[in-house]
Amino acid sequence: MIRKAKLQREGRIIRQGNHNKKVHIFRYVTESTFDSYMWQLIENKQKFISQIMTSKAPVRSCEDVDEAALSYAEVKALATGNPAVKEKMALDVDVAKLKLLKANHMNNQYRLEDDIARNFPQQIAKLTEIIDSYKADIAHYSEHKITDPEQFTMEIGGKEFTEKKEAGAALLAVCKDIKAVDAAMDIGNYQGFNMRIQFDGWSKEFILSVKHEAVSKVHLGADALGNITRINNLLDSYPEKLSEAQQRLETVYEQLANAKEEVGKPFPKEEELNQKLERLSELNALLNMDEREDAETEVSESDEKEERPTRGSIHEKLQIYKEKSQRESETGKENRKRDFGLE
Repeated sequence: MIRKAKLQREGRIIRQGNHNKKVHIFRYVTESTFDSYMWQLIENKQKFISQIMTSKAPVRSCEDVDEAALSYAEVKALATGNPAVKEKMALDVDVAKLKLLKANHMNNQYRLEDDIARNFPQQIAKLTEIIDSYKADIAHYSEHKITDPEQFTMEIGGKEFTEKKEAGAALLAVCKDIKAVDAAMDIGNYQGFNMRIQFDGWSKEFILSVKHEAVSKVHLGADALGNITRINNLLDSYPEKLSEAQQRLETVYEQLANAKEEVGKPFPKEEELNQKLERLSELNALLNMDEREDAETEVSESDEKEERPTRGSIHEKLQIYKEKSQRESETGKENRKRDFGLE
């Protein structure tokens, strides 16, 4: 009923047509009533629902760490009359939050150790290789770059073209001859760079790759002259690509330095967690003692009830009287037999 009422209230708030910019939701509970049990049920349900609905990886166990579930626990505590139970519930919430923070801290420490030992060195090695390749390609391009438009030359399929329009048409003809999807084919070279073409089945486009040391790619279109311009723009963008790779390398070095500073740091709220765990243990022991005393009281009361005479119906009393009279009659007969020497 509580869950249903909550959904009805919030449904009226978030539904289309509500023009109120700000609303307030009040939840009323009564102390020392069945409300505490109802909030307990909602709390238990929320712990599992939240993990399913928040894209968390499927695991064999669920953690008691969710903001909504914790708020339900707080409301449940308000509906409990015992001060020790209230304090225990508040501590349960605080300890759950601190344990979550500590688990996140430990996971972050493991991640930092893995980054320092493996991920960052791999990124640095890869970026360094890319930077060296771009530097070599820029130097190679400066030696073979066509500076005079009249001196244009491109080799395609073993044939040399001196006109951009003819070279572009030859590129389109090569694209038409490609029948296999994602199969790359060497087609020639241009300004000292080898060229390959393949059809990308995902994008449904032809991709041209140029390579000396590094490999760069450009998508081809249907315009013959436009494709030549795209290849030239790709080669001219090498200095920019080199700068971007150098900036990424600097960023990785900074991340590595920051990781080395953070790794090994203790959980900042470890002392607070230990104090609350100690107090929680004391409360658990106290509440368990109270439960044992209550159990002993119930046992003694049940014993007293068994010793008291039964107050049943008139029919039950008559039945008891008949059974008692029958036992007395049988006992009397046996005594008379003994008196007359019949036994």
